[in-house]
Amino acid sequence: MPRVKRGKIHLKRRRNILKRVKGFKWGRKSKLKLAQTAIMKAGVQAYVGRKRKKRDYRRLFNIKINAASREAGLSYSKLIGVLKKNKIELDRKILSQLAEKYPEIFTKIIKSLS
Repeated sequence: MPRVKRGKIHLKRRRNILKRVKGFKWGRKSKLKLAQTAIMKAGVQAYVGRKRKKRDYRRLFNIKINAASREAGLSYSKLIGVLKKNKIELDRKILSQLAEKYPEIFTKIIKSLS
């Protein structure tokens, strides 16, 4: 069997790995073994972060809705309960946008429920 030299492939792989860790601290930006583990860890954290972002935004939406509904004299939980009972399917993102940018429309929605 002929001998296969893999120098080009090895260098290309190394270059791609080191390109992805540009800006990392210490040896993680220049040493291949440390860079590979840094990439793996960064990928895991990025995945977790994408999931966490959705959670954080939902919490923010709830806070905005609660603040606006309390001004209208209703707590957040009671508002959501009344919306579900009346089968109004506005999601929290839309409700929070209404509460923040169009408070008069939000108060009209609340008044129509009671």
